[in-house]
Amino acid sequence: MGCFTRGEYNRIKLDGICREGEALKAYCAARLKDPLTPQWQRDIWEFIEQWLSPRNYILAYTSGSTGQPKEVRLQKKHMLASAQKTVTYFNLTTDKTALLCLSAHYIAGKMMLVRAFVGGFNLLLAEPSGTPLSHISESIDFVAMVPLQVYHSISDFTNVKSVIIGGGAVSLELKYSLRGMETRFYESYGMTETVSHVAIRELGDEDDFFKAMPNVTFGQDKRSCLKIVASDICEDEIVTNDIVTLKNKTEFLFIGRYDHVINTGGLKVIPEKIELKLSRLLTVPFLISSVPDDKLGEKIVLVFEENDNLMELPDFSLVLDKYERPKEIKIIQKFPLTETGKIRRKEVKRLIGDGVL
Repeated sequence: MGCFTRGEYNRIKLDGICREGEALKAYCAARLKDPLTPQWQRDIWEFIEQWLSPRNYILAYTSGSTGQPKEVRLQKKHMLASAQKTVTYFNLTTDKTALLCLSAHYIAGKMMLVRAFVGGFNLLLAEPSGTPLSHISESIDFVAMVPLQVYHSISDFTNVKSVIIGGGAVSLELKYSLRGMETRFYESYGMTETVSHVAIRELGDEDDFFKAMPNVTFGQDKRSCLKIVASDICEDEIVTNDIVTLKNKTEFLFIGRYDHVINTGGLKVIPEKIELKLSRLLTVPFLISSVPDDKLGEKIVLVFEENDNLMELPDFSLVLDKYERPKEIKIIQKFPLTETGKIRRKEVKRLIGDGVL
């Protein structure tokens, strides 16, 4: 395991080179002083400096997919507890190699570094991009990616053992693309406030229920939204806006976001449920949104991103109930994304409402 000194793990192996303590601090300072150090690397060295500081917390930022990104303080003891769960679950021992290909400005990238401090394994550093494996020749035991990176790396997983996917829903199309591979793929559920994932599900399992990580339990509020209790990674119970079906205290099925619900003709419709059904018919990027309507209150809109492969629309009645079917089709130039690759739904809704397409 990593070295624990003065209450902190202070040794890390990056790109095959192990540094610790004062030597690690000096190395980070030198890299940050160098004007040629790219921003993606600066995020790494700045985080490590924060990690080695005497403060008991780390500054992090939410992704901004459901609103403006906000700064949060994460307790180092909670980050250590979360990292230990992942290190143990995936057996990330000192002889293993992992890859960091997510921005260390956000929690997913930061937690890969903390896991390396805790597990003592070798962590390779790659610039965050859509195809992070394209220049990697080493065998990788573990990597965290967003769905878009996985989609563009389908042919590059030959030497990768385990992939954890977060930052957005995994589409049916992507799930089908990953079938038959020797690599094991896991979809994660978590947020900045829970210090990375609190539940995972292995793609290819018989059911789609997320399973809790150790020492995590779930409940529901009156809206059917998920409540999370995990005293070792967050002080208080977290009440989310994620509508779920609860199987038991450690398993749930994600349905959609409460703040995405469309009220159309007196019926509450969950966009994510419609998107899941439509993903069986559509193979190009799309989103379900809504615009105001005098008669219905809100009407369902199917939004496409400009694409040369846009096809003739299929018969929606094959997969959608009458009240779920889009009443209008809109095409926008490009889906607005957060820095972590999530679609900004509120921005899409504003664009189609303002007629800025």
